[in-house]
Amino acid sequence: MASLQSRNQGRASERYIDSCMREKSELFSSTESGDFQPCRLNSHAVTAHITRDLLEVALVFAFILVAVWTPQGPVNFFFSIVAAACIMAFAIAGRWGPREMGLTWPLSGAVNILLAGALLCGAIAAIGTALRFAGAGNALPWSRSWQYALWALQQEFILQSVFFLRLESVLGSRRAVWAAASLYAVVHVPSPLLTVLSFLGGLLFCEFFRRWRNLYPLGIIHATLGLTIAASLPDKWLHHMRVGIGYLTMHS
Repeated sequence: MASLQSRNQGRASERYIDSCMREKSELFSSTESGDFQPCRLNSHAVTAHITRDLLEVALVFAFILVAVWTPQGPVNFFFSIVAAACIMAFAIAGRWGPREMGLTWPLSGAVNILLAGALLCGAIAAIGTALRFAGAGNALPWSRSWQYALWALQQEFILQSVFFLRLESVLGSRRAVWAAASLYAVVHVPSPLLTVLSFLGGLLFCEFFRRWRNLYPLGIIHATLGLTIAASLPDKWLHHMRVGIGYLTMHS
């Protein structure tokens, strides 16, 4: 009986190790939180989990950066496939279930997230109107817009279900929001405008995820914000929303 109880406690503790690291705190005032119940783990288990989490984040991030900075061709394709394979493998083999990864509660916080996204889209469109003197935007046709929408949801899965969850287990919720947003911004270098916007957007996306653990509305507002930015802000600043080597080789 004692052995069975110990085994069950070990399984539960694996999923909620993040609460053992430190007490989680709010980034913004809120009565709702994505925090989980506390647990107890020995120091060896904690060290092993920290090492694994950081290694998985580092591997995925490194492969994405190589893909972003490699010209289109076999090498770029190889690292893109490796990055995708690591993302899927780590997600499947990770300690977090569908609920923690934001896949099971499609309505959780949806109204708040979508409303915030709509307000931001309106603000960006208004700013774009005032900046028309600097040049036109690059509105994507429908045939490419839906592809970008799918890519936006995939980005949120990488940002939240891979990066944020693992960083949260090591750093705690508040610091994980900033750390994950920073990684997301670095991927958008060397585009100055996209790097800044991605950092601010990453903070917002990660905070929403921390509160409500829901990827679906995040994917929607990510897509709408990206399409609004592309259509509203001068394309000579954005280079067709390209990042990495694509930004440097794009002639606006």
